[in-house]
Amino acid sequence: MKKILVTGGAGFLGSHLCERLLKQGNEVICVDNFYTGGKSNILHLLSNPYFELIRHDVTFPLYIEVDEIYNLACPASPVHYQNDPVQTTKTSVHGAINMLGLAKRLKIKILQASTSEVYGDPVVHPQKEDYWGNVNPIGPRACYDEGKRAAETLFFDYYRQHQLEIKVMRIFNTYGPNMHPNDGRVVSNFIVQALNNTDITIYGNGEQTRSFCYVDDLIDGMIAFMNSPKEITGPMNMGNPTEFTILELAKAVIKLTNSQSKIRFEPLPQDDPMQRKPDISFAKKTLNWNPTIQLEEGLLKTIHYFKSI
Repeated sequence: MKKILVTGGAGFLGSHLCERLLKQGNEVICVDNFYTGGKSNILHLLSNPYFELIRHDVTFPLYIEVDEIYNLACPASPVHYQNDPVQTTKTSVHGAINMLGLAKRLKIKILQASTSEVYGDPVVHPQKEDYWGNVNPIGPRACYDEGKRAAETLFFDYYRQHQLEIKVMRIFNTYGPNMHPNDGRVVSNFIVQALNNTDITIYGNGEQTRSFCYVDDLIDGMIAFMNSPKEITGPMNMGNPTEFTILELAKAVIKLTNSQSKIRFEPLPQDDPMQRKPDISFAKKTLNWNPTIQLEEGLLKTIHYFKSI
């Protein structure tokens, strides 16, 4: 049994990770300040004697003893991270410094949940890990994009300077149960609108593409990466390489919910990427990881969740 710290553990990905780690026989300490995470996501875990919840903001140091750290703390949807952009940058940068400092003191490995947003609006397609990206450093999304890029810098500096064991994972669009219904992300937006039979809002012409990975597949990859040999530091892309247009996604959600919703087009927000698709050959080769859940199956599970809340 390992004692594992998950920051952002009450969030969408964090709650799934906590549950999986407990099922594997570990002790889990979940840290969250509940800015976007919700107690409802982890309520069913609170009775487990090997689960501990700490309300804490990672921009402040944390003094505990653990065996591994998954650093997932940061709002991940534009609605939330643009609401307080200074705090978003602090969460990525100060949070990374504090968690890296803890890992350094304890001499343990630490995984950083980075993002495909480090590629910005990419001019290379699909995106490989050696692509440096096309990010607007002063745009409205920069608090998240540049915050995560700075966190990656810190992780690799701690690796080089202090020989810390690190894992840096670049997460592409992920969806599934426990998503925040009002987080502005395209899958949750479309499902909530479809279930309410209100207009489905597409920003732009709907021809922009995304690759959608179901959360169970992503958690499989995340844990496999953490348990990989020491020399595999990343950065490593994780996501589903099957590409869909936003218009195709909207039509699929309407069909699967039997909704009366109509599609409405709105102007595209500034710096919103036109294409996003991971090259996952590195993860396939090193972890033998490949997502298996198809979009329709994952959407049906996610729709069932949103119907139940």
